[in-house]
Amino acid sequence: MSSKIILPPPPRAAELLCANEPEKKLYWDRSHYDSPESQMRALAKSSTLYVGNLAFSTRASHLRAHFSTLGPVAAVHVGLDRFRKTPCGFAFVEYESRAHAHQAVAYLTGTKLDGRVIRAELDAGFKPGRQYGRGVSGGQVSSFFYFFGTFLITKIFRLVSLFTWTH
Repeated sequence: MSSKIILPPPPRAAELLCANEPEKKLYWDRSHYDSPESQMRALAKSSTLYVGNLAFSTRASHLRAHFSTLGPVAAVHVGLDRFRKTPCGFAFVEYESRAHAHQAVAYLTGTKLDGRVIRAELDAGFKPGRQYGRGVSGGQVSSFFYFFGTFLITKIFRLVSLFTWTH
């Protein structure tokens, strides 16, 4: 008498894509949505992506070229430092169709653009004012630490080189 072993079906690619990631909490943009529910309703219909970890040198034309490989891009909004009006590492890319936005999340997250590995996530949609970062200086939240970390490393390097030249 032989018994058959029944195996479960193999996992699909979409299931494997996020298999090891912990469940994400929803970021509620209080300045543009009156409740998490209204943001979720907008997200359910959106064809907009939030693109993070961009180089500060990345321009809208670079993003349009990269993301239009999967479908027509309706608009690109590069994130800006609120005060200096310089790029600060994120952007919103709006596709003409939601299907293309989903493809971009699946295929372009983890790709390199201008020397940086980018992250693309479905977003509830661009509204004026969202191009400015949430950080203290109007840039990214981490821009404060990035600026002061770079500043301190430069000062330490100068002190070390000065010390080695004098001794």
